[in-house]
Formats: sequence, structure tokens, C-alpha cells
Amino acid sequence: MNSNLTVWFDGGCPLCKKEIALMRRLDRQENINFIDVSGEASDSCPVDRTLLLQRFHAREAGELLSGAAAFAAMWRTIPLLRPLGLIARNRLILSALERLYLVFLRFRPRLQRWVS
Repeated sequence: MNSNLTVWFDGGCPLCKKEIALMRRLDRQENINFIDVSGEASDSCPVDRTLLLQRFHAREAGELLSGAAAFAAMWRTIPLLRPLGLIARNRLILSALERLYLVFLRFRPRLQRWVS
């Protein structure tokens, strides 16, 4: 695998599993290394596993990102979503996306019940 990006995700979350399954299908060049942190702790975990389960994390070009910035990095790696990821490089847009992500996190438990 030619991983340009590493993504840590909660494989125990039905929403996360569905989204990562979609991202894997879109990542036809396999440029993303997806790591499920819902099971045993991995040596590759860059931060405490609890934090990885609470927020979406990615490593792009050696830089650890979380929340909206991590999603934007993932989007930039997938050709179809790359324009969204590039737009998110704008500080104002990324800030707005982060605020939306924080709102999502508050509702995530309820949304998980609908998806499972």
C-alpha cells in the first residue's frame, strides 16, 4: 500500500464504519492507511486511544490533525473529494467545518442508534 495519509477511526461506531467503507471505495489508489482503534491499542496510535475514539484523527505529511482538519486531509487524498479538501485549507472555511464537526459530535450517540 502506498499510504500518503493515515486515518484512525472508531470501528465500533456504526456511522464511522459506514463512512470509512465509503472512503475506502473512493480511495481507489489506496493512498490512505485506515486504522481501526476500537479494538486493542496499536503501536501506531499517535495519541491516547481514548482521544482517538472521541475525535477523528489523521496524519498528513507527518502532521497530526484532528476533527475537520483530519477530514479535509482525507478528502484531499481522494480525487473525487479533493476540491472540498482544498477549499478547507481556507482558515475561515476550516473553522466553520470544525464548528459543524463539534455539533455533530454532540449528536453522534443518537445518530449511531439510528444507523445500527
